[in-house]
Amino acid sequence: MSAHQKVAIVTGAARGIGLAIAKKFLEQDYAVALVDIDANELARVESTLGDRTVGIVCDVADPSQIRATVSEVETRFGRIDALVNNAGIAIFKPLLETTHEEWERVMAVNLTGPFLFTQACAPVMLKTPGGSIVNIGSISGLRASTLRVAYGTSKAALAHLTRQQAAELGNLGIRVNLVAPGPVDTAMAKQVHTADIRADYHATIPLNRYGLEEEIAAAVWFLCSDAASYVNGQALAVDGGFDAAGIGLPSLRKQ
Repeated sequence: MSAHQKVAIVTGAARGIGLAIAKKFLEQDYAVALVDIDANELARVESTLGDRTVGIVCDVADPSQIRATVSEVETRFGRIDALVNNAGIAIFKPLLETTHEEWERVMAVNLTGPFLFTQACAPVMLKTPGGSIVNIGSISGLRASTLRVAYGTSKAALAHLTRQQAAELGNLGIRVNLVAPGPVDTAMAKQVHTADIRADYHATIPLNRYGLEEEIAAAVWFLCSDAASYVNGQALAVDGGFDAAGIGLPSLRKQ
């Protein structure tokens, strides 16, 4: 690769939204480090994407693994220009049934992971200098819902972490923003969302459909691109108007 070719790290990149984001950066002529905890799926994906990618197995809740990952990316590519903190887990259980261990794991992956990855990447970014970081939040971090006490709280905290990071790192030339997807038609959603759930979402979302992985990737790319050079500390909901519609009773909207 050219010494001037830009480099992105995407966590949770072995499937779904993370993989779509990685492909978007490759389309824009970036080299991409795909980071994921699933070694088998990561190896399979890496083999299909060409020589501008490297797959690195990493648990984003482990500080030592994060440091090793960032060091490997810098050694291989010489720079880091973009970081997308996409890796996350969701445990959907009632508040009174969510265990301490489940709470801790969700916070470790969804909140501490982006904190640690940003700390590790920022010094490398500043050698270029500067760069862009996008944290992947959720509409569940902007509005409460049942069964999401750990997941929703972690994503709400991630939105504020984004603002904290933007306030400090912006002075150094690193922009930090957040994308909050609404319901997205991922393989997992297709498996776990029943017909009734899908119908309810369609009735509530003004655009009357699920989002596509590629639409989330496009929003991430915009925030990392020069087109967003004055955008810092913002949360962009990519949700078809789900958050804007509030409670939006379907029976009233049909009138």
